[in-house]
Amino acid sequence: VVWLFPIFWIIMTSFRAESGAYTKYFFPHSLTFSNYTRLFTETTLLNFPRAFFNTLFISVFSCIISTVFVLSVAYCMSRLRFKLRKPFMNLAMILGLFPAFMSMVAVYFILKAIGLTEGSVLRLSLILIYSAGSGVGFYIAKGFFDTVPRALCEAARIDGCSEARIFFQMVLPMSRPIVVYTVISSFLVPWMDFVYAKMILNAGISSKYTVAIGLYKMLDKSLINSYFTQFCAGGVLVSVPISILFMIMQKFYVEGITGGAVKG
Repeated sequence: VVWLFPIFWIIMTSFRAESGAYTKYFFPHSLTFSNYTRLFTETTLLNFPRAFFNTLFISVFSCIISTVFVLSVAYCMSRLRFKLRKPFMNLAMILGLFPAFMSMVAVYFILKAIGLTEGSVLRLSLILIYSAGSGVGFYIAKGFFDTVPRALCEAARIDGCSEARIFFQMVLPMSRPIVVYTVISSFLVPWMDFVYAKMILNAGISSKYTVAIGLYKMLDKSLINSYFTQFCAGGVLVSVPISILFMIMQKFYVEGITGGAVKG
């Protein structure tokens, strides 16, 4: 109940016909769909369709790149033996203990130095940020790959298969749960992120805004009374794709987490 209460409140507020950020009553006195239609028709403050497309574009490409990185590194750590393997794994674990925003300033100045903080390349900058270091988070996928029988890979190797062929044609088809888990996890990060998007898109180019930045603009103290119900409607719309994705992939998502948790 505690977890669902705020969600229910946001949904009810998104249908509230009365304007204003705060009311003395929980249930709206009247309901309307105008808050949703205004998101798509009033584009002065926020072009919601454009922001939604920007977020989807960044999330999809970041998801593809991150998934390839994570699964590739996880397979190498699980199946291959090479020098500095264990030190690399230890280093990756140590780096994972630090929150990502600690490197935010350094990342910004690196992107600024190579000209990726302004103009038409802002979406590329965010894709690089979300996907570049994703390979460090390989531990769950590695735990799942450890459960794949080594005898199958050795038999394929004896038959002349390369490591790439074993990975793509044997291991990945047997590892659908962890692939789905990695895809969903890689998609969620850019879809919900605000900190890095705010840092890169702070120049004020509204056509490059993601949904998080656009909706945040509605919470300005001079605009919140006029746009708060639209803000709630936007929050509901943003949650719909993720909710549908989770309901469809829930079975594989859970299997991916539990499968990588225990080796055996």
